[in-house]
Amino acid sequence: QVQLVESGGGLVQTGGSLRLSCAASGRTFNRYAMGWFRQAPGKQRDVVAVISRSGGTYYADSAKGRFTISRDNAKNTVYLQMNSLKPDDTAVYYCAATPSMGPLLSGGAVDYWGQGTQVTVSS
Repeated sequence: QVQLVESGGGLVQTGGSLRLSCAASGRTFNRYAMGWFRQAPGKQRDVVAVISRSGGTYYADSAKGRFTISRDNAKNTVYLQMNSLKPDDTAVYYCAATPSMGPLLSGGAVDYWGQGTQVTVSS
């Protein structure tokens, strides 16, 4: 069993930055691919960025060039550095874990979800 706890959300102005963190419980963190998703009001949950067990990364088009996903296996933590934020980035951001990247990229079944952290970007 893995528990995921996100933090770092908040209110920021357009052009600002935030760094989200997702801390995972357990000793098997390095066996999971990790992903960040977001869901805006009235919209579906979409993938933002994914990082494999070995550090390979994938970004949604909306995140390319502005967001960076990273992981620290010693701290059981995955990060999402978000720069040049826009009002369209406003959403609840969720952390997810699954043994392989496939489900994170394809919208398949994900093993574990965090509770989410709100990011609000004001214009």
